[in-house]
Amino acid sequence: MKMYYEKDTDVNLIKQKKVAIFGYGSQGHAHALNLKDSGVKEVVVALREGSSSIKKAESQGLKVMSLSDAAAWADVVMILTPDELQAEIYKNHVEQRMREGTSLAFAHGLNIHYKLIESRKDLDVFMVAPKGPGHLVRSEYQKGGGVPCLMAVHKDSSGKARDLAMSYAACIGGGKSGIIETNFKDECETDLFGEQAVLCGGLVELIKNGFETLTEAGYPPEMAYFEVLHEVKLIVDLIYEGGIANMNYSISNTAEYGEYVSGKKVVDSKSKEKMKEILKDIQSGKFTKDWMEECKGGQKNFLKMRADLAKHPIEEVGKKLRDMMPWIGKNKLVDQSKN
Repeated sequence: MKMYYEKDTDVNLIKQKKVAIFGYGSQGHAHALNLKDSGVKEVVVALREGSSSIKKAESQGLKVMSLSDAAAWADVVMILTPDELQAEIYKNHVEQRMREGTSLAFAHGLNIHYKLIESRKDLDVFMVAPKGPGHLVRSEYQKGGGVPCLMAVHKDSSGKARDLAMSYAACIGGGKSGIIETNFKDECETDLFGEQAVLCGGLVELIKNGFETLTEAGYPPEMAYFEVLHEVKLIVDLIYEGGIANMNYSISNTAEYGEYVSGKKVVDSKSKEKMKEILKDIQSGKFTKDWMEECKGGQKNFLKMRADLAKHPIEEVGKKLRDMMPWIGKNKLVDQSKN
């Protein structure tokens, strides 16, 4: 795969466009502010009437419009609302209001790939997907860098969709760290798999089970927290910086030997078979179908699982310990009062 940088793009293309960012959550605030700071003069945030995010966006010097008005106004509509809301927003506020020849954009391929949104034929449809949460997209940009971005074109009605997508990616920071060209299918399926099997689902269950194993054996929960959660960042930072070998160079020989002899006892061939099942459900569309059904039913199971996790002892002891370490939150990525 070839990596593209700012020099490979025309950063001025997006600066000449009127850009509407739908949503002001993690990704929404980062895209809007990064574009604004990159010199895109006409950026608005599109929000529902009464949204709690209106004040947050306006406090950052951004103009806010209604969803329908923003769709009619914009040259580029970037939909960054939750996946489960995008099809309804497109149908009710965007589809009949976007002007002919304008661009519809996403930061994740789910709604297009699984055909929850079937876009108008005259629209360009592209994706710019930063490989990191929005809070990191913003903080890395503010440091003068950026988060790598995936870029894909689903529909090129104008013949200029790729150039515009590359320009957009460069202006939110991808031009500094690298832009990789892909397609909606590969982005969507690999992203869902990574979240479920490793980054979120796999890691969280590994941490919880490690904590429970130690506390059930009689060890203090504070010690368990430090060993299986707090130090995860230290290890991941080493891997992020230079791969697994870099982490192994930095840990003790005892820890490295334990990695080799014990790691495969926890994550074994059966775990890999489960991963293949997860990937199969993603590829077939079963996961997305189940998730959309859950949303139609009011997200009862989802909200219960969220509440159950909040009550887990590792969350309770973690809050107490983090309160004793104020430096952790000094430059925090997530500030819910702003984004």
